Formats: sequence, structure tokens, C-alpha cells
Amino acid sequence: MITLSLIGIGTGNPDHLTAQAARALNGADLILLPHKGDDKSDLADIRRQILTQVLTKAVPVAEYDVPKRADQTDYLGAVNDWHDAIAQVWQDSIAAHLPTGGQVALMVWGDPSLYDSTLRIAARLPGLTVRVIPGITSLQVLTAAHAIPLNTLAAPVTITTGRQLRDHGWPDGATTLAVMLDKGGAFATLDPTDLTIWWGAYVGMPEQTLIHGPLASVSDAILSTRARLRADHGWIMDIYLLRRGPDV
Repeated sequence: MITLSLIGIGTGNPDHLTAQAARALNGADLILLPHKGDDKSDLADIRRQILTQVLTKAVPVAEYDVPKRADQTDYLGAVNDWHDAIAQVWQDSIAAHLPTGGQVALMVWGDPSLYDSTLRIAARLPGLTVRVIPGITSLQVLTAAHAIPLNTLAAPVTITTGRQLRDHGWPDGATTLAVMLDKGGAFATLDPTDLTIWWGAYVGMPEQTLIHGPLASVSDAILSTRARLRADHGWIMDIYLLRRGPDV
């Protein structure tokens, strides 16, 4: 019997790790640690740093190379094929290190519930029991960093992606948009009139960078800052909140 614990680790700041997450890591018989290539080695290093700080005993760590997603027009087909490939790597790693079963842990950025596919990937593995340890999301860290509420008074919030915003524009009836997984600049496709943006890169980490203001005034600054940060670090994680009308 294999139990896989998907452990939300927030945005990479060890201070965001919950006591429950630390207990789950220490209770594991194996920790899976993904590696996305040399240009994103910082991401694996952050996970290693977290383990160094929270592990109170030696736990085996199995590092694996994350398969690359095919760049094709059938986006959903490419993602499903990619998830199949990742599931196979997990299965092979677990079989090699825990042939008789045990507790496996996988650290997940933010929380497994919010625009993350680890639960979908885990569902591809037969005979696996999945446990989720919730984590702090980048959306929570963004609003905390800017010291703003997520919603306006008695109003809903729409959480979407850069792809959706770029392809379909501002959703009808929306007041506040939280935009994730933007490859860069989807907000620039909008009419900026009456829109305010709260943007953050590497939120909660030492490299955290924040920009806030009317979209018409700060759009170019965000784009140029994002490009510079990505060039400096080889990767970038950013998120932003867009709000129409007064912030009340």
C-alpha cells in the first residue's frame, strides 16, 4: 500500500510551511523531488532548503527529471500527455525506492487545490491513497504583501489564467480578477480604463517584487520588470489582481 501526501509549501518561504506539513515530511519513507532543468535549478534548491530546515531525521529523497510538455496547438491534449508522462515517472520512482509500499511525500507550490495538477496526476496511479496537506497560496501571499483584501465589499472574485484572459478578455460581470499562470502580459490586452493592478513576482521570497497602480500607468513598468527578473533568475513566478472601479 502506497500513501502519497501532496504537501502545500506556499511560495517557497520556509516560514509559510505549516506544522502539519513538517510532520508529514518527517513521517515520510520517501520524498519525491522534481527537477525542471538547469535553468530552473533554483526551484529544486528551494525544496532542498525547506527539507534541511524541517527534517528532524534522515528521509530518503528521490530526485527526478520532470518530462517536458509538448508545444502543440492541442493544448489540453498536450497537457494530458504530459500528465501521463509525469505519472509514469512517479510510479517508476516509487517502485524503485519503496517496492513493498510506504509513505511518499511530494512538495507542491502553494496549495494542491489551486491551479495545480498534482491531484490529477496522482489519480492516474492505481492503488494509490492520496492525502492532501493544505498550504498557503500565492494569492494569499500577494494580497498580504500589498495589504489589500481579496474582494470588494459583498462582491465576488473570479480566479482565472493568463491564457483565458488573453483569449476571452474581461469576464462579463466581474469586478475583481485574480490572474495566475500568465506567461507574461495578458493584462496588456485589456482596455486599461478604470482598472487597477496589484502585481507581484516571487511573492513571499527574498526576491519578492511588487508593483501597484492604475493599469494604464504601470503596465509598461510591470512588463519591463518581469522581463528583467526572468532574465536574471532564468525563471519567474508572478501573479496579479485586477480590479475595476473603486477599491471598496
